[in-house]
Amino acid sequence: MENLSTWTLYAPLFGVAGLICAAMIYSWIKNQPAGSEKMQEIADAIHEGAMVFLQSEYKLLAIFIAVVFGLLFWKIAPMTAWAFLGGASCSMFAGFLGMKAATRANVRTSEAARDSGMGKALNMAFSGGAVMGLSVASLGLLGLGILYYFFGTPDTAQYLNGFAMGASSIALFARVGGGIYTKAADVGADLVGKVEAGIPEDDPRNPATIA
Repeated sequence: MENLSTWTLYAPLFGVAGLICAAMIYSWIKNQPAGSEKMQEIADAIHEGAMVFLQSEYKLLAIFIAVVFGLLFWKIAPMTAWAFLGGASCSMFAGFLGMKAATRANVRTSEAARDSGMGKALNMAFSGGAVMGLSVASLGLLGLGILYYFFGTPDTAQYLNGFAMGASSIALFARVGGGIYTKAADVGADLVGKVEAGIPEDDPRNPATIA
């Protein structure tokens, strides 16, 4: 048990190391060819739209966070409320990093498939998702590791539940909001592509299909 406790104290360092790895992967993705000017133009439009959506979603989530933070502070315990805020912030930051990486990796995956085939395209797509995966795990280690350092005793360990509640709440809303955003893109592809332009469903000439 003593060995386990020692390793637990290193959790924040592992979290920082994971974030550094995620940053290195993102930097590698950014340095890969992004295709023709037309491909980049479409990719930039998708990236801009996705980030605007995320910004709008986070503005609404800020209201939810403020209300729950106040209730936890008042009814449960101030430290649980602060832990909730930390978990929510880590989850939102992970979503931000994941969205940036995914929207940058999309067009580079297409270019890799066109230029080098399936192997490189799979590697590019996997790397884009790895940024999000590493960010979630690393921020969880970092946040919980710091909280455990201060509140890792039987008397205060209940404060750590606030972090889990904050992180999972934001993840839940992000999943629902992301599904709605995806469905909106699908409807847009149908209306503009099939109805107005006469482009068949799932045709790559329709930017909404790529989104």
